[in-house]
Amino acid sequence: MRVPPSDEPRGLPDGSAAAELIAAEVRGAAPDEVPGRMCAVAVRLLPVTGASASLRGEGVPVRLCASGSRASYLAEIQATLGTGPCVTAVEEGVPVLACDLTSAAEAGRWPFFAQQATAVGVRAVYALPLGTDEACLGTLDLYRDTPGGLSAPQLRTARLVAGVITVALMALPRRRDAWLDEVAGDHDEVYRAVGMIMAQLRIGADEALARLRADAFARDRTAQAVAREVLAHRRHFGHDADPGR
Repeated sequence: MRVPPSDEPRGLPDGSAAAELIAAEVRGAAPDEVPGRMCAVAVRLLPVTGASASLRGEGVPVRLCASGSRASYLAEIQATLGTGPCVTAVEEGVPVLACDLTSAAEAGRWPFFAQQATAVGVRAVYALPLGTDEACLGTLDLYRDTPGGLSAPQLRTARLVAGVITVALMALPRRRDAWLDEVAGDHDEVYRAVGMIMAQLRIGADEALARLRADAFARDRTAQAVAREVLAHRRHFGHDADPGR
């Protein structure tokens, strides 16, 4: 993809200075602390206003961390809708640079996500895969209030941040990954709820997940929130259920 030129803010560190800042930030940090620190560093180093990191899931991205509430919301929206630059980056295994979510091309590619993102003031999203050429573990997602692309040096810095997160994820020993266990627990809630919807409606997993996502979108909730309602028997998808419940 050709990256449109951007007006690079003055004062951003050069490549060596950025690498030194990243190294200083992760020095002495446990692997499970690194993604959160890197999201904060990305906002300091790049012309973006927010960052989040998500793990790849079976149909539902799982948010690991975010630099703030708006970045967290946008990560959850992509998980709820099942569409957006984050989802596309995982599917294609390449960076996805959405430089203007109000443009016809990008609004047409992710119409519901673009609507939700621009409603909270986000105009550009850059999603970079985490992992290796053989396996995509998830994405680093960067959010910006103004349209525009990343310059070549900025994109290299973003890739460096994503690479550090990847190394941290791969360094987590199984016996110490309570942090990932907690994330996986949230992910399991969605799939347990999908199982209940499958039983209630006698449908397949893909359709049940689509029903859960549609319900979440229609009621302006996240997929995670609706899953918890289903598991607590506060939301029922049976044919005789009250649609207003």
